[in-house]
Amino acid sequence: MAPIETTRAQRRARLKRDTARRLRAEASEAERKLWSHLRRKQIARLRFRRQHPLGPYIVDFYCPAAKLIIELDGAQHGEDKAVAYDAARTAWLEARGFHVMRIWNHEFFENPDEVLERIWRSLKDRVSPLPEIREERISTLPQGEG
Repeated sequence: MAPIETTRAQRRARLKRDTARRLRAEASEAERKLWSHLRRKQIARLRFRRQHPLGPYIVDFYCPAAKLIIELDGAQHGEDKAVAYDAARTAWLEARGFHVMRIWNHEFFENPDEVLERIWRSLKDRVSPLPEIREERISTLPQGEG
């Protein structure tokens, strides 16, 4: 039996899937901490995905119900080349109806409660009706981290 040939699109999809898996396994400390707050529908009972392929990109966190993308950016994103790439990437995603939130890693570490509040407000603006469970969720942050 002859091997089945794969199309370029199938190879590209497999490569993105494998890259997303690798990125999940190699998550930064900031990504791991934010994921601990987003996973299992902890904010507004909405599901998030991490390192999710969208078009030609892999986004850090994605909420399908709100079409909300959260990008956690480290210092490398402040370099000229990265700024231009991120701007083009954001424009591509927003042209397709996604809302992109960019959060600096240090911003999340310095004030995780404020970042989670901004995420909740963005979800509230994009999903209607949104359960009023914000205070319940925000108050469950571990002591010493908020």
